[in-house]
Amino acid sequence: MKLTFLGAAGTVTGSRYLVESGGERILVDCGLFQGYKALRLRNRDAQPVDPATLTAVVLTHAHLDHAGALPLLVRDGYRGPVYCTAATRDLCHILLPDSGRLLEEEAAYANRHAFSKHAPALPLYTEKEALAALEYLAPVPFSHRIAIGKQFHVELRRAGHILGAAGVTVDADGKRLHFSGDLGRTSDPLLAPPEPAIHADYIVMESTYGDKMHDPADPAQRLAQTICETAARGGVTVIPSFAVGRAQALMHYLQQMKVQGAIPPVPVYLNSPMAADVTALYRKHRHDHRLSAEQVQAMCRAVTIINTPEESIALNQRRVPMVIIAASGMATGGRVLHHIKAFAPDRRNTILFAGFQAGGTRGAALVGGATEVKIHGEYVPVRARVIQIDNLSAHADQGELLAWLGACGKPQRVFVTHGEPQASDTLRRRIADTLGWQAEVPQHGAAVELT
Repeated sequence: MKLTFLGAAGTVTGSRYLVESGGERILVDCGLFQGYKALRLRNRDAQPVDPATLTAVVLTHAHLDHAGALPLLVRDGYRGPVYCTAATRDLCHILLPDSGRLLEEEAAYANRHAFSKHAPALPLYTEKEALAALEYLAPVPFSHRIAIGKQFHVELRRAGHILGAAGVTVDADGKRLHFSGDLGRTSDPLLAPPEPAIHADYIVMESTYGDKMHDPADPAQRLAQTICETAARGGVTVIPSFAVGRAQALMHYLQQMKVQGAIPPVPVYLNSPMAADVTALYRKHRHDHRLSAEQVQAMCRAVTIINTPEESIALNQRRVPMVIIAASGMATGGRVLHHIKAFAPDRRNTILFAGFQAGGTRGAALVGGATEVKIHGEYVPVRARVIQIDNLSAHADQGELLAWLGACGKPQRVFVTHGEPQASDTLRRRIADTLGWQAEVPQHGAAVELT
């Protein structure tokens, strides 16, 4: 069995791994590179492997850095199955067309305002191309072993993190390789903890928080404190949020805080039609999360959903205390950019980041103390308070990563991926020091024979 690292090696985005055996090939994840421009440019490179030679694709979950390049793969000739959980399939039906639509809108906006270096600016892919990719999604139940081609057997195991997220176990040539995917928290308010790999010979594991421990304090308390302080100043709390997972966790916390009287009676707006659609999936996939039907209904009542662009624009004209949750979570695109343009220049307001910010994103720049950020071709001054609540993250921290790994048995090798260089290398050293196992951080494009 041969393993090649085509993404998420030396970076926290672009998850993509090629596994080969007996002349057959499968791709685990097909994610977009995000963050630094040098990484984003990889999205426009030629496919690193001929799509027509792939037997199958297996997705760990629906986030764009794991599934967002699937429309490119299909556009370039892939016609095989894309195995994933049922919830991941349903999320992809929301996320991928929305991604294509946003890419088209951003290209059109750049062309109208002439701030792109390219004439004309072209989207990475279109909504139509994203819709075409959905035809190949093939749902598989958790813990159900399937045969792929003549060489591979694959099983999906719960990973927490977001609805439908899975770790992927691949058996071939008498060896077992497990991909952790993105691992969730052991005490996540919405999802069960991740399941360990079973008797894996090799493990490819994420390291998003490989160098950090989450604050043990209740994140709801700091969230409430921030909203209260901002409202007392007469300000607006803008929360950039991922539409999948993070938005629902925020809605759940806000509903609880309203009931407890922990925050003032300010209006809360969910300015993400996609997040609203995702929330509906919590009703459909009742056995994939911890919330009861009543809790799901209650968190939906806690917010006012903004659907139209006109309603979104109208929010920016308001100058009264309120909370706005809008995508994207790292301020790389979406409606939240317009809210940051409107509210960042005012000292009364707060921009609150609820989780990890990849290097090279606007979110990372803002959390790092940037006094201005470039949005839609112009620089916007940042006078608003900017804070980050790390322990709202849906990613396991270093301690949780090591605990999960320790429950997997002793593999021959551990490949540490999907993290910034410092995070990955720190986790590598911690694995070696605390568990005494062989661990390494592979380079992008590296190939390893698993013998």
